Amino acid sequence: MRIAALFDIHGNVPALEAVLEDVRQAHVDRVVVGGDVLPGPMPHEALTRLINLEVPVEYIYGNCEVAVLDEIAGTVPVKGPERFRPTLQWTAQEIGSAYGQLIASWPKTLTLMVDGLGEVLFCHATPRNEDECFTRLTPEDRLIPVFEGLTASVVVCGHTHMQFDRMVGRIRVVNAGSVGMPFGEPGADWLLIGSDIEMRHTAYDLADAARRIRETAYPWPDGDFAARYVLEPPSEAEMLDVFTRASI
Repeated sequence: MRIAALFDIHGNVPALEAVLEDVRQAHVDRVVVGGDVLPGPMPHEALTRLINLEVPVEYIYGNCEVAVLDEIAGTVPVKGPERFRPTLQWTAQEIGSAYGQLIASWPKTLTLMVDGLGEVLFCHATPRNEDECFTRLTPEDRLIPVFEGLTASVVVCGHTHMQFDRMVGRIRVVNAGSVGMPFGEPGADWLLIGSDIEMRHTAYDLADAARRIRETAYPWPDGDFAARYVLEPPSEAEMLDVFTRASI
């Protein structure tokens, strides 16, 4: 079985379109969407493209889906700065109740058997929590309690928008990176999973993507989303420093 793992799309439809073209050429049997499809500039369009794929698609939710569902339910999100509330409210309005119900049906984790790898567990951040942060630099002794007791031989995660491939005890842990908001080289990151795991990076027309994003009404609180996360994304070194301070 060949699987494309797409994490942290964040409503960046131009990036998603480019990745899906590479996914088609890779002749995958299944797509796993690893949470945080939204918020982002084109959340409704991103969901629509995923739902209409010609191959089976499995979903898990991320921390941002939880926050948007809180908005739909009329509850105040417990986590996250208040300045992001307009973004979540706008996203809830954009996706509507039908897509809200769909997202509410997504599980927290997914397990698949893959020839050559064995049992692969997909989670957004960690198997126990969709919010926890860790990176390739997080000391292993901090992570052992998070992953102990799992039967999976491989865990695929996202959340921090930076790809890595490391061991935690006996478990191989691979971060898929981000399709829509990668930290480091501009483009779109994802995984091709078969008998082994291949980190993929898809280039696309960044200037055209920025134009399309700027034509939306996306209320990003930190200025120009396209400039910050598409044209010139933060460096890996910068974000490793941020997430190291927030790590488990």
